[in-house]
Amino acid sequence: MSTPKPNSDTLTRASQNISLAGLLLYVMFAPHSVAVSSIGAVIGVIGWLFRCIATRSLGLRKSKFDLIILLSLLWTLASALLSTEPGISIPKLHASWCVLIFYLSRAVITKRTALVLVAVLILSGSSGGLYSAYDLLRGRGVVIETVHPGSPFSQIDIHEGDTIWRLDRKRVYSVAEIDDAIKSAPANSLLSVSIISQGEHAERPSFTVTSDLQRMASPSGLTGSLQNHHFRASGWTRHYETFAELLQIIANLALGITLAHLRNHGTNKYFKLALLAATVLTVGIVLTAMRTLLVAFLFGSVVIAWRSLGGLPKLVFTAALFVVLGFGAVVVWQTRAKNALVLGDPSSSLRAQVARVGLSRILIHPVFGHGMDAMKLHWSEWGFPGRDMLHLHSTPLQLAFDRGLPMLALWLWMMVLFWLHAFRSANAASDLSDTNSYGILLGTLGALTGFLASSVVNYNYGDSEVAMMFWWLMGMSIAITNEEFFSRGFTGIEHGSEQHS
Repeated sequence: MSTPKPNSDTLTRASQNISLAGLLLYVMFAPHSVAVSSIGAVIGVIGWLFRCIATRSLGLRKSKFDLIILLSLLWTLASALLSTEPGISIPKLHASWCVLIFYLSRAVITKRTALVLVAVLILSGSSGGLYSAYDLLRGRGVVIETVHPGSPFSQIDIHEGDTIWRLDRKRVYSVAEIDDAIKSAPANSLLSVSIISQGEHAERPSFTVTSDLQRMASPSGLTGSLQNHHFRASGWTRHYETFAELLQIIANLALGITLAHLRNHGTNKYFKLALLAATVLTVGIVLTAMRTLLVAFLFGSVVIAWRSLGGLPKLVFTAALFVVLGFGAVVVWQTRAKNALVLGDPSSSLRAQVARVGLSRILIHPVFGHGMDAMKLHWSEWGFPGRDMLHLHSTPLQLAFDRGLPMLALWLWMMVLFWLHAFRSANAASDLSDTNSYGILLGTLGALTGFLASSVVNYNYGDSEVAMMFWWLMGMSIAITNEEFFSRGFTGIEHGSEQHS
């Protein structure tokens, strides 16, 4: 490794601080804003680049993860070039940049900064969970009681019982506000409409605001006075699926720290704080009414508990999970369509149909796949049902369909390596005196387990916000492993050379 020159020390420290500031901004906004969190990640990468220039070193140890990641990126590139619709698939390659946060985290995060970043992330996620509860208590939009003939909303598939909660991406809470929004819009402009129907968020086609419409006393042609309190919570975002995926990861991190302190120190103040945060985050997951994410979180929680607890605490915690499951069942029953609990709702039926069509087409292009997002131009032509679902809602299926069976094999290989790393790291860390590092690694094991469980029926690897969190989490866990275990001679934990690049 090159030794930094004395006159480069200032630049090195400044660059390191910039990288950490970028990562801090990332974790602060990861549960809430993809735009701001992406800016934070970019700032972190820029700081790392300057540090590389100052030190003439990437600050990375080689590992066996690097080869599988490189092969996956190369196969993704080949698939895009050979896509059925290269004009769509090639621009999608920009999403691959999020793997940089994996190397950024490995290069700049230390044991101490990892704890700060995780604490800020847990606090940020908890605030989103609390806001979700407040949002449900306050209610959204206005529940439509009648749609009069001639109403512009009757032309865009809005019916009695639906809830209009946004016009032109601005929230409304009464029919009077809807009328005012129509009257104040520029003449002949298009007004977008966001609704909630049977707990689900949906976007309706925009309608034209005419001057004749604006002269009416009540241009909306609607009646209604109640707010909707039965919708799928999403924090400060409107993407409840992404929000739930992120909360699953964050909640397992909080739970890992909770149980690590319980095991090593009993019910100290850090245990109580972490338990409070884990509880808030769990409630946030439940309020999204995401069946898959609730089950995935419980899978991760069980892994954490059974790796860290024994005897009575393990039994008490397992019983608590049944309470959470029951609470989640009630929320799903009250929020979502009829028979959603037994997978008899239209959403479950449509997903099953889409999966069958996707499976039947994988062998048509088994090597390089159809190409990322190519299905968007051929949805009906290729036999997919419905009009709104534009992916297969399963990471393994989507990877095989978009990029071919070899890409699926590469992804499975990579996930197995990451899970084994998390498992071995958490086991080794349990023998060390650093409870917080042990908690983070234990939480990483649970979060990764939940992520993989969710990926079976959710295309979470294709969600840029969730993918960034996944890569950040993996990079941070390896950074902690490198610092903690190499200094103590646990060379079997990190799968690679100790030499820096």
